[in-house]
Amino acid sequence: MKILIPDTTDINPDDLTGHEVVRYDAEAPVPPEHTDAEAIVVWGTSLDVLQETAHRLSRVELVQALAAGPDSVLAAGFREEAVICSGVGLHTKPVTEHALALILDLVRRLPAAANRQAELSWDPELGGLQPLHPGKRVTTLLDARVLIWGFGAIGQHLASLCAALGSQVIGVARSAGVRGGYPVITPEQLPEHLPGTDVLVLVLPHAPATERALNRERLDALPRSAYVVNVGRGSTVDEDALVEALATGSIAGAAIDVAAQEPLPAESPLWSAPHLVITPHMAGGRPIGAAHLLRKNLEALTQGGEFTNRVDRS
Repeated sequence: MKILIPDTTDINPDDLTGHEVVRYDAEAPVPPEHTDAEAIVVWGTSLDVLQETAHRLSRVELVQALAAGPDSVLAAGFREEAVICSGVGLHTKPVTEHALALILDLVRRLPAAANRQAELSWDPELGGLQPLHPGKRVTTLLDARVLIWGFGAIGQHLASLCAALGSQVIGVARSAGVRGGYPVITPEQLPEHLPGTDVLVLVLPHAPATERALNRERLDALPRSAYVVNVGRGSTVDEDALVEALATGSIAGAAIDVAAQEPLPAESPLWSAPHLVITPHMAGGRPIGAAHLLRKNLEALTQGGEFTNRVDRS
């Protein structure tokens, strides 16, 4: 079987014995001599290039995306007979790590400390003797009430780290109950929980149901001391409402690793919003275990069996 592997991955062709493995340029459509490939791995290819590749691959049977959200692969137009699998689970650890870094950046007031450093100022209000829980400020994850909206693998892994640091964690998912040992509520139950939330973390995928899920009404329901962190998709936040919430002080601060438009344009009001930390979609970008996932799905394709992370194309 001919398998196309992009030059953006570190998948070793030696790990795919018994197959013809071809490296291709992720920034260009697959060349004509390789349009007979039966499997392709997708990582870091723009939608317009991916659409041309999809048009050329008339025999492809497996499309293995390494992104957790297969939006662009689904939109590319691969032949209906092809099985599409996502990279869910490949980014759990690095995204969790970044999410925790952003949370701690906010609650431990590192942006303010960096500003004082730039001013050559040793701020006694940031250091020295401090109450554990100041009345109008969240300064630690100890006893913090953390609400994680999007409670899949990343959300649950983050929950365990926050809990280890002393937080009370609640997940938000489409169905309520208990998941990973943590209580889970539905979005319909948010109104009763948002007013008591210290840190709201979004790990939501892009979908019609999640479009601007964090809207003005939900932002207004948070206490003024709350922080918001988004490591999911930029489309899940009403960015105008977020800028307004930060400008008026209705929340204490926010950190985003994603934006509705990426790269974030220079004229975006997000750049100048107060108390906002912005990182350039750097939480993931390091799929871990891609070769293992690919081997499992190639085995399912060639020998029969269940595909891992198969995407419903209906």
